[in-house]
Amino acid sequence: MDVAVKDLTEVEKEIHVHIENEELIPYFDKAYKEYALKVEIKGFRKGKAPLHLVKTMFGESIEYNSLDTVAGDIFRTAANERNVWPIGEPTLTDIDYKRGQFLTFKVKYEIRPEFELNKYKGLQFEKTIHTVTDKEIEEEILRLKKSHSTMTEAVSADDEEHVIIADVQQIDETGNPLIGKKDPDVRIYLASETIYPEMKETLLKSKTGDVKRVKIEREHEGRKESHIIDVTIKKVEKVLIPPFDDELVKKISKNKITGTDEFRTHLRRDIENYWHEQSDRKLTDMIMSEIVRSHEFMVPESLVRSILDSFIDDLKNRYPEKKLPPDFNEEEYRENNKSYALFQARWFLIREKILKTEGIAVEETDHASLAETESPKYNIEKDRLIEFYKNSKSVQERILSEKLMLFLRQNSKITEKHTEDFNI
Repeated sequence: MDVAVKDLTEVEKEIHVHIENEELIPYFDKAYKEYALKVEIKGFRKGKAPLHLVKTMFGESIEYNSLDTVAGDIFRTAANERNVWPIGEPTLTDIDYKRGQFLTFKVKYEIRPEFELNKYKGLQFEKTIHTVTDKEIEEEILRLKKSHSTMTEAVSADDEEHVIIADVQQIDETGNPLIGKKDPDVRIYLASETIYPEMKETLLKSKTGDVKRVKIEREHEGRKESHIIDVTIKKVEKVLIPPFDDELVKKISKNKITGTDEFRTHLRRDIENYWHEQSDRKLTDMIMSEIVRSHEFMVPESLVRSILDSFIDDLKNRYPEKKLPPDFNEEEYRENNKSYALFQARWFLIREKILKTEGIAVEETDHASLAETESPKYNIEKDRLIEFYKNSKSVQERILSEKLMLFLRQNSKITEKHTEDFNI
């Protein structure tokens, strides 16, 4: 067997194989035997016909039909002998078979790129930490109070805590209604942060039966746009916000918390934990981005496609029956997310190399430690969780990722910046 390897790119290779008939015999013998087990020949039970008869009657057809399988087996043998480990699915091309003489074919395949690890330790980062204020706590309490508010019909919208139910009709400059621009029974909450100021100002003090005209002017993409709207008020409702007391606290917490002071303490802790997670996630992104930025190498297209496939699978899992909507443009989605997939592919290869270089691996103690933490959360026995973790690929990956990020943080110079801003 003659084998030659041609370099197409840094990560794409093409192997050329020429194999004489004598070396093909074992591969075809295997194909004959597999075919003999399922063929039906008159006078013999299914799968019981003599092998020489199968060869005589179907030999040529079996050989030609098995060429892809034979070429694949030969390629894997040649690749293993040369310590070649393809990424993705190899592609068989230019197959040529002369029966009784030889077989030649080519296989294109991709491999992991060869690259040197650049600096990934001793990097400097600024970690932004959000300081939770009393004002933030009170604003969250107000939001919770509003989420448990009730409605009662009112004569007029005397303040912002009112909801207007109205038919909204867009009109032209002459006062004529625009066809197709009417929305019936629109609920307009005057205290909403998204309501236009002109709309709020016009609707305050309004009553059922009023027709209010609102002109909204905005600049969009460098052009001034003007919309004139007639609002026909059909009903006014007063928003009744409950007091922040023990009764409300019990309702919100489902009787887990009974007093307002205790609730504030828990609420502060929850908000602090939220911002802590946001800050940690931002730091992780910065570390990954900085390391990826300092590594330039060609990435196998098959790896990028595989990551895009995982994005699609994740989207499918969010829909009923795991099917994307009929109008979902998968080609456009893949194109829009290709740059991010390329980033993730590059990080995957760098991550793989750092783990190997630093000897970071999943150990027995990691399973036990994770089970110790999560056993009370899931109300599952620790030993059962450990056995599950040992056999779960996703858990193994999670442990590896956490150990790697801990290592990178411990080997980075991180300064903290405390702020009341929300830009984390």
